[in-house]
Amino acid sequence: MSIEKVKAYFARYGMEARVREFSVSSATVELAAQALHCEPCRIAKTLSFLVGATPVLIVAAGDARIDNHKYKVGFGTKAKMLTPQQAETLVGHAVGGVCPFAVQPGVEVYLDASLRRFDTVFPACGSSNSAIELTIPELEQYSGYKAWVDVCKDWNEV
Repeated sequence: MSIEKVKAYFARYGMEARVREFSVSSATVELAAQALHCEPCRIAKTLSFLVGATPVLIVAAGDARIDNHKYKVGFGTKAKMLTPQQAETLVGHAVGGVCPFAVQPGVEVYLDASLRRFDTVFPACGSSNSAIELTIPELEQYSGYKAWVDVCKDWNEV
């Protein structure tokens, strides 16, 4: 199970106890915000794409949406989200629990600028009813991110 892989990953850093599991779904931004009693914008959603043959994860704020023009400029191709089957196979996590932790080899992780306005955010932990609260430096450290990108819209227009 994906959440077990994520817990084992965080156990290497003595952080597995920080992984929270809920009795309710946290599979969407809205559901996660309800489960965590926080603003939806603080949910760090992980979106999965295919760039050529490479699976790419973009971790963005809950109120941000992919800007197709910015994405194409940043990645040199049109945004093509993975299907649920591709996400599970290529990334290692099912949709609703996709996260940047304990992913398959070859997956590239990017952090979107929409996250920088927060001290802490809540990414999922491999299941549709889990999350962990991380500071932005912790997210950088544990996600194994490749780079910060600016490929989202709407979050800074509010």
